[in-house]
Amino acid sequence: MTIYSQHANRGKAQILATYRAPDGVRSVTVTSVENTALATPLVNALNRISAYATVPITVWDERGERVARYPADHLAALVDQNAREDLLKGAHSLWYEYVKLLLHQALVDLDAATSSVPAPIRTAVEAEIEAEAGALTSSSGNLDPEETEDMRLCEFDNPFVTFDSNRGNVFFGDPHCLEGERSRLDHLEHGASRKRLERAVDDLRLLYDAYARCNNGEANLIIDGSLFIEHEPWDEPGRYFLNISAPMPSDDGNDWQLEIGQWIPDDPEDEDGSATGEPILRCVRATSPTASELIEVLNLSYGKAQQLAGWAVTPSGDALESTTFVVTSRYDN
Repeated sequence: MTIYSQHANRGKAQILATYRAPDGVRSVTVTSVENTALATPLVNALNRISAYATVPITVWDERGERVARYPADHLAALVDQNAREDLLKGAHSLWYEYVKLLLHQALVDLDAATSSVPAPIRTAVEAEIEAEAGALTSSSGNLDPEETEDMRLCEFDNPFVTFDSNRGNVFFGDPHCLEGERSRLDHLEHGASRKRLERAVDDLRLLYDAYARCNNGEANLIIDGSLFIEHEPWDEPGRYFLNISAPMPSDDGNDWQLEIGQWIPDDPEDEDGSATGEPILRCVRATSPTASELIEVLNLSYGKAQQLAGWAVTPSGDALESTTFVVTSRYDN
């Protein structure tokens, strides 16, 4: 319910918190740091924390034939370090558990951003998070405080937040911008049993963990009809691509798939025109990989020129070089 920004002030970078109050929009100073290099990661993490904490309590859970509120359990992690692990537990819904993952990462990033600043600045940031958490807890219906002129207001279906990141494909601000992301995740879990939903949440956490911790700056976590990580090297002359897919929540299968494919130009005379993705090989496994196995593949595919081209010629029955993924089928024979 708060937007954070930085402004130059007397040779330092001032961090401001802006929010809706009963008398209109207000801005207060959170703290000041020595320079923009220190301020930028702080502002980024604070904005993400505000967005991920706020949006679930300001939209309706409309899955199935009922309308309900999303839980507010995630708010405890804002002020209680011990509660952070709870952000990595539960299976309420794919969307809510995904937002909790993102909130957990934002809190980790805030810790990193405050690790090199003086203690008074850390104290000021902690006090700001406590103020945000208190206001959100009140807005979630857990408390009914008396209105004061400086209290932070949170409008249902209209949260006052922003989000900006160089990595990730989820953007908060107007909650209606979330409808595509939320509806895709709701669609993925539609018809899934409770057990399958729990498995899907675990798979989502696994994919996100690998995506967040790998060194592959070209990888993307995709939620669009399925859950997968894609990597299409920007400088790969053969236009090869890699997809790592989790099982579909509503299907009976438990198979994970790693696919290597290639973009084939629709017009051989126009290599820069439209192209069709053609599979070359798949590695299918009935047991879940570990995050380390996924990170290994993603780091290799990014760290070595034409790595995907080399893997693409792996015969059926052999493992992709330096990985645990065994080719189970080829499509170019």
